Amino acid sequence: MNEVHGERNARAGCIAFTGGGTGGHVYPGLAVIERLRERFDGRIVWIGSGKEMERKAVEAAGVEFFSIPTGKLRRSFSFRNISDGFKVAAGFFVARRLLGELRPSLLFSKGGYVSVPPCLAASSMGIPVYTHESDLSPGLATRINARFAERILVSWERTLEFLPDAQRARAVATGNPVRAAIGSGDAEAGRAWLGFKRGLPIVLALGGSQGANQVNELVTAILPELKGKAAVAHQTGSGHAPCRPADGSYRGFEFVTDELPDVLAAADMILGRAGAGTLWEGAAAGKPMVFVPLGGPDSRGDQLENARLMADAGAAVSLPGGMATPGNLLSAILPLIQSPEARAAMAEAASRMAKPDAAKKVADMILERIGKET
Repeated sequence: MNEVHGERNARAGCIAFTGGGTGGHVYPGLAVIERLRERFDGRIVWIGSGKEMERKAVEAAGVEFFSIPTGKLRRSFSFRNISDGFKVAAGFFVARRLLGELRPSLLFSKGGYVSVPPCLAASSMGIPVYTHESDLSPGLATRINARFAERILVSWERTLEFLPDAQRARAVATGNPVRAAIGSGDAEAGRAWLGFKRGLPIVLALGGSQGANQVNELVTAILPELKGKAAVAHQTGSGHAPCRPADGSYRGFEFVTDELPDVLAAADMILGRAGAGTLWEGAAAGKPMVFVPLGGPDSRGDQLENARLMADAGAAVSLPGGMATPGNLLSAILPLIQSPEARAAMAEAASRMAKPDAAKKVADMILERIGKET
């Protein structure tokens, strides 16, 4: 654990962030930190889990990272809930000690199971808690944190309907924060990084920060049918090898970080899961999307809801459950490949769903609460 130092920062104050589990719980928080740094000279720290992906992303953004023990929150009965319950309790006491040393003016939660112990600890110490939900329906961590939060921030106006009346009075729809660079990438730089020349439309297939076997398998299945029609940029996820060696129409890579804005700018459409990160970054970049939402016992249904919302708005095509077959995927992608007009119409609908000022709006609320100039 990092030492807690910094006399100048202590005088300016400290803001703590918490959240993790996936990139969707980290990158929106980093987007808010970007905007805070424009006007806040104090210390900003992140409390997360022990996952290396979280630490790397946070520290790459120049933010101090502290890890705490925590257990996974499950909606169904499992004997693992017993052992994980002890981990959550341990996380509470570690977070309470850490927050006592840091003395933050506010704790901002971006969700994920790791956020629960810090939020409970902050509330018990009288530290204001703001919590943010990216998905249409609140996840379990957000529902727990919302009981103790001073403000509940949500991405969609419709999410307010999921909250009890008492919580709705403390809630506001802000949109989901997206890093400023996402909407301002360089398409030429993206094509150069991918090794693609001008000509073929580019399909960007995103397996997510943790990879998605189903998406990867679908990409492998349809590649022969896309030959000569489209180039495929394929993020396979950590530990997943590309489908085939790179050539002029395929480039596989496990993960993309600094180059993502440029790759998004170069892409003509996005294929992937319907996690909030993919959805909101795709909308910010103004790209048509084809979703293969995660469902079944491994999901609480949030991706199905996200995908349906975007499809209803004309910004995406959704292939849930048994509809996610290679044939159906080709039927969704080929018309977009063949029609620039169809891509443009869907891209315009996606742009209408974006909330480019969300990160600034959240940062303004935080600074107003802690009494700093906005």
